[in-house]
Amino acid sequence: MAKHVIDPNNWIKLYADYLYNYTITRVNDKVIAQDLVSETFLAGLKSMANFKGEASERTWLISILKRKIIDHYRKINSIKGKAEVRMSFNTGNEDEGDWIEERVADPFDKTAEDTLENSELGDAIYNCIGKLPQKQADVFKMKTILGYETETICNELNITASNLWVIIHRARTSLAECLEKNWF
Repeated sequence: MAKHVIDPNNWIKLYADYLYNYTITRVNDKVIAQDLVSETFLAGLKSMANFKGEASERTWLISILKRKIIDHYRKINSIKGKAEVRMSFNTGNEDEGDWIEERVADPFDKTAEDTLENSELGDAIYNCIGKLPQKQADVFKMKTILGYETETICNELNITASNLWVIIHRARTSLAECLEKNWF
């Protein structure tokens, strides 16, 4: 099996849009998303010697970015623990549960139209999460994006587990409806 190689001269051209869209769905702030992508590229440059070539360049950069996002939330929430950064996409059909990053166009097969589409999708997701009621947005982010345990969220927000799942369901439904209207 051939080893993958690193070419940082092409990172921005090949990966910047993908990493930005990946990040914006998790932090809901354009400036923070841009900063985290920049920090990812910088960290990648600093740790190039650690790249073993076992994963693709993009996969390696995403793993760095995931740690940057987790560190960002740990810093702002001052909550220690391992977080898994995911966001599920609920269409209400057989694709339910697909990960949103799977919906972003492959950067290796990009056209100008794909680049515009990815940018618009990131904006649509950002706007839809921003339209959720504050409690729904908070619970949704804590459970789906930050990966907090149900018990932790319930204790922190003083809600029951069944209430949490009702809130999550309503948030997912609202996001799906919003994306349906504003994106698909």
